[in-house]
Amino acid sequence: MKTTILGGLTIALGLVAATVPVFAHHSFAAEFDGNKKITLAGVVTKMDWVNPHAYIYVDVKGDDGGVVNWAIETGAPNVLYRQGWRKDDLKAGDAVTLEAFLAKDGSHTAAAWNVKLPDGRMVFAGTPHSTPDQK
Repeated sequence: MKTTILGGLTIALGLVAATVPVFAHHSFAAEFDGNKKITLAGVVTKMDWVNPHAYIYVDVKGDDGGVVNWAIETGAPNVLYRQGWRKDDLKAGDAVTLEAFLAKDGSHTAAAWNVKLPDGRMVFAGTPHSTPDQK
């Protein structure tokens, strides 16, 4: 009897634990505005290949001459890899141009759509809202 109850509790806890990462993930529409596209050009300060989304940090010079560091969310590392990205494609100091969707909260955060790499290749950034051929 004890074994059956213990086994049932173990299974129940396992199922609950498996759903925790799902709650941590967000939807595109909750954070970004699909109607507010922006093109940013700047210098990469950091590239984080982390799950569930990789991030590109870029210093962008504004019209006033000030520099703002933007956090650009991309798809998951495995999505980027399938789109042709490699970990050494973007390094600190590289010039980059990004097409992205602005964050709803007004922060200097955006969800990347396309990224023009230093070698001139335009690669899809894997955001869930967009597709590679979206205009």
